[in-house]
Amino acid sequence: MEISGTILNILEEQKGEGRNGPWRKQEFIVETEGMYPRKVCIAVWGDKIDQFDLKVGEKVTASVNIESREFNGRWYTDVKAWKLDKASNSQSDAGQEMPPFSDVPPPPEAPPMPSEEDDLPF
Repeated sequence: MEISGTILNILEEQKGEGRNGPWRKQEFIVETEGMYPRKVCIAVWGDKIDQFDLKVGEKVTASVNIESREFNGRWYTDVKAWKLDKASNSQSDAGQEMPPFSDVPPPPEAPPMPSEEDDLPF
């Protein structure tokens, strides 16, 4: 699954020690585009933190895995990025307004209104 949008915030890196050794995790918030934008918290694990080199304001497309797990009767969902593509012009178009839709055809014209001479009862 892919999620595209603009990075709004990068949270502090978290570190810990597990049974398989040390781990690192960093989460970032992406706001999707469209008529109803959504904010999504995406996690990056391990060496991918350095590889992705995240910056606030960048437009990205994240390939993610979504997984839910149950703990003590509650469900928790993780959105984990395994690949990240950055838009090539993310810095140049920051703050610019989106152009209007030029390839959308206009709606069809409404049919003519009936005249008083019609025999319709309504």
